[in-house]
Amino acid sequence: MRGRGGSAAASGTLYDATMTVDPASLKIQLYPASILRERCEPVTYTDNVRAIAERMVEMMYKADGVGLAAPQVGLPWMLFVADVPEDEGRSSETTPPSASSGAEVFINPEIVDTTGIPEPMAEGCLSLPGVLGEVFRPPTVTIRALDLEGNPFERTATGLLGRCYLHEYDHLTGVLILDKMNDRELRKNKTLISSLERRAR
Repeated sequence: MRGRGGSAAASGTLYDATMTVDPASLKIQLYPASILRERCEPVTYTDNVRAIAERMVEMMYKADGVGLAAPQVGLPWMLFVADVPEDEGRSSETTPPSASSGAEVFINPEIVDTTGIPEPMAEGCLSLPGVLGEVFRPPTVTIRALDLEGNPFERTATGLLGRCYLHEYDHLTGVLILDKMNDRELRKNKTLISSLERRAR
């Protein structure tokens, strides 16, 4: 999920869930790369998965994002990372939190529950540079996953943090923000979307 501005680099290299992957080889995939439409598979926790997650955190920060999912770096794995910083309107100390206190890793995540009436907020995406559109999402989400050490945990979040979790989880099911925008938002972004599609030909 785009959150701080910045740019992303495209790559055509894809990997399957059984391969040992060199973290340094990963590049952010740009729409309409086919990997962004794949449903991801669970992974067995290994040192390589940990190394990939650590590299994804580095890539997220470098691209000025607040979240990054494995398919966005060419991996059809159930894995994403997130870090929504605190500001005047977001805190990691509230219950539930609306910001994180540092980078979080979600391996084999599962959405346990969402609550509240879906609310609109503008969202961007590191795989759709420049595209920004209003997306409706439930305000609060509970998610279960393994952390960077391979330990199970459960987290409930709201505000931008909860939205980030849902955005990144969507990537793991092949869903993009384009699928959740209404016609008005898609028309607003038509030129940028078309430019990305032409670049891929």
